[in-house]
Amino acid sequence: MYKIVVGVDIAKLKFDVASLTDGKYKHKTFTNDEQGHAAFLSWLLTLFVNDKPMICMEATGAYSVPLADYMISQGYPVSVVNPAKIKAFANSELSRTKTDKSDAKLIARYAFTMRPSLWTPPPQNIRVLQALVRRVEHLLEMIQMERNRQDTADANVVDSIKTVLATLEAELEATRKAIHDHIDNDPELKKRRDLLITIPGIAEASIAHLLVVLSDHHGFTSAKQVVAFTGLAPLLRESGQWSGKTRIAKNGDATLRKVLYMPALSSWRHNPVIRAFCLRLKANGKNGKAIACAAMRKLIHLSFAILKSGDPFDPNFALQKLV
Repeated sequence: MYKIVVGVDIAKLKFDVASLTDGKYKHKTFTNDEQGHAAFLSWLLTLFVNDKPMICMEATGAYSVPLADYMISQGYPVSVVNPAKIKAFANSELSRTKTDKSDAKLIARYAFTMRPSLWTPPPQNIRVLQALVRRVEHLLEMIQMERNRQDTADANVVDSIKTVLATLEAELEATRKAIHDHIDNDPELKKRRDLLITIPGIAEASIAHLLVVLSDHHGFTSAKQVVAFTGLAPLLRESGQWSGKTRIAKNGDATLRKVLYMPALSSWRHNPVIRAFCLRLKANGKNGKAIACAAMRKLIHLSFAILKSGDPFDPNFALQKLV
């Protein structure tokens, strides 16, 4: 329990902070760089001589991680929260004001009320892997953009597009090789990769993403938590006698959902455990999209179980568990 909390609304160039003590706020703005981080620390040391408040911020990737790392290195408890949770909390307050200052205060109130768990920084090998995986996704996006332009491009720029595409594709190949080499050169990642690749339907492209999401630093204790983290949990819509369509939550890692889609379809055909599972769902009247999402969830369950047990995929054992 923390008597003092500090909410941080962080952006690319600056971040707003609001401390909350005994129902009173103190607000300040800092630049989002090393100088700003040091100034923030000095501000905290001036305000709170004997206490270290809990720092709470939204998970905004490259914008939030450097500050979170710095504050943890200075001995401060830090919580990095899914923005969807902050938004839901704002809705519960019927909040209508939307400024950087008010958002910092909102995050402080959320931290004080909900007491979110503390953030554990990812280890260096996961940080490197995560950066490489993100780079692959960015390169794929750029390649698709250039291919779209190529379809309707003027003849005068076709050669330029082809040159850019060749460069991007070479970078994509080099980055994928860097991922493979990084995993191969790290004994722990290699061990976990070799376990995951025993699951029919999963290949190296999806394994790199799974290694990041299933990293121990997240602290997941069950596969259901991982499913919720990726936004694949079913979202039921029922009220009284009314029953709406069941959809997936989509409030988590969209990239992993995209990456797991094709492996799920492949597993539907070639993985005996998931094939039996999908056939059962089809017999119960589920449509193809719902079955594919269920197969993605099943892949996460299998991956989590295999990494936790340290044993490779065994279709006979998994089929027994399914029954």
